[in-house]
Amino acid sequence: MDLTRRRLLGGTGAGAAALGLHAAGLTSGTAWADPRFPDDPFRLGVASGDPHPDGVVLWTRLAPDPLALDGRGGMPGRRVTVQWQIAHDERFQRVVRQGTAYAVPELAHSVHVEVTGLEPGRDYFYRFRAGGVLSPAGRTRTAPHARTRTDLAFAFASCQCWYEGFYTAYRHMAAEDLDFVVHLGDYLYEYGVGATAGVRGMSLDASFQRETYTLSEYRNRHALTRMDTDLQAAHLAFPWVLTWDDHEVENNWAGDIAQLDSDGFPDGDATAFRARKAAAFQAYYEHLPLRLPQKPDGSDVRMYRRLGFGRTLDLHVLDTRSYRDDQVCGDGTKPGCDTERSDPARTMLGAEQERWLLDGAARSGATWNVLANQTLVAQVDQNADPAVVSSGLDMWDGYTAARDRLLTGLHERGAANPVVVTGDIHRSVVADLKLDFADASSPVVATEFAGTSISSGRDGAAMDKVGRDWLAPGVNPHLKWHNAQRGYTVLRLTADDLRADYRVVPYVTTPGAPVETAGRFVVERDRPGAQPA
Repeated sequence: MDLTRRRLLGGTGAGAAALGLHAAGLTSGTAWADPRFPDDPFRLGVASGDPHPDGVVLWTRLAPDPLALDGRGGMPGRRVTVQWQIAHDERFQRVVRQGTAYAVPELAHSVHVEVTGLEPGRDYFYRFRAGGVLSPAGRTRTAPHARTRTDLAFAFASCQCWYEGFYTAYRHMAAEDLDFVVHLGDYLYEYGVGATAGVRGMSLDASFQRETYTLSEYRNRHALTRMDTDLQAAHLAFPWVLTWDDHEVENNWAGDIAQLDSDGFPDGDATAFRARKAAAFQAYYEHLPLRLPQKPDGSDVRMYRRLGFGRTLDLHVLDTRSYRDDQVCGDGTKPGCDTERSDPARTMLGAEQERWLLDGAARSGATWNVLANQTLVAQVDQNADPAVVSSGLDMWDGYTAARDRLLTGLHERGAANPVVVTGDIHRSVVADLKLDFADASSPVVATEFAGTSISSGRDGAAMDKVGRDWLAPGVNPHLKWHNAQRGYTVLRLTADDLRADYRVVPYVTTPGAPVETAGRFVVERDRPGAQPA
């Protein structure tokens, strides 16, 4: 850790290729010429994200008092100059880029530096300095050159309810050999944390005991999450690619429609809900390594995007919340509703995103097309009785015509080796995705690897009642495997196959759990469907 407090080297870099993005168009008063912080301003850590072949985005937020009730992190209403460096080595003796950026109060003194001019497919180290204080040093990695075919490894994770479990899985993830991490949503939860902060055993201000609505409340919930040292370790180790699901705003939101029983919002009050989304989206951007195109404009933001990793992988990052139709039949899990959920006018992605996805996958020259998706695509009958079909209406099962368009579109357009990675369900599932789930002879067109939660749902088990119901004979024959423990999934991609290792911990309600591999699967190139490895 002495590395994180070495003096910042000056005047030795090869120049800067970054934008002071947060200063543009913002009026933040005078600069704080000689900052003196009451505590470490880098208590929320540092991070990098969205790697390109020539660069990455670097992130930090100055917050010497991260949980200050006004949501300002203990910072004054003045802009602060932040220096940054990126180097070939962790001792910063070979600095290749450096520069300055502004941390402004309008964005909670967060900094997003989009560095360019780097070499493709190699490791770099980065750090920040503000007011004479040096940040921790992070490691990042650029994407391979567009014409390169190289082996890749990444982990995906989701659902990290802070008060329901410790983030031990992230400490283990940080020790893996990975190129990047994909987070599929539920980075935080909007609910109150409880009198003792759940398993964390802490006493927090009353503002943490209620659901989040305001910008300061969302900021502080993010800050509470980001203070976890295991989470910080995983951010330090790799660049992250992130998208959201529902709890970054509110449970099961759909477009401009709040959950039916949402506290404080009359049903159908889209204006009030858009204001809540705007606060949630801004706090999300302020706390994560996102590029300028993902900066929200009020309640509008384009979160879906595509990242290329040479000729091995095209990663299609989806947003299945912002454009979807409302859940049918009052939401939840229930039988019936076949007519409503199969309505061809209903959408999960919205017309523009759906077209963008199918067109991009069809044009892809990569071996693997991976969809970073939130809710389960595979059909899942929730009832073990074959005579009763029970559907989860927030999942793609509630949008069956949209699912048909997705899977048929990938198949008919000849998208190469589509694989879906999914979060949300707090359990791990491996599934064959078929054109017709009711027809045993229908072709398998893609593979879905759904991953469990980091901590949501507290301690899990290898099998539970839900798993037994899903795997009951004749109920869901396209499901290959199930596990309900906590953890993350590692995918390793080559020109010949894609391998998935499900990494799980036996408990999260106390810290220090070991990690093990609960299941291994392989998808061979041009042969959709997973097999045990």
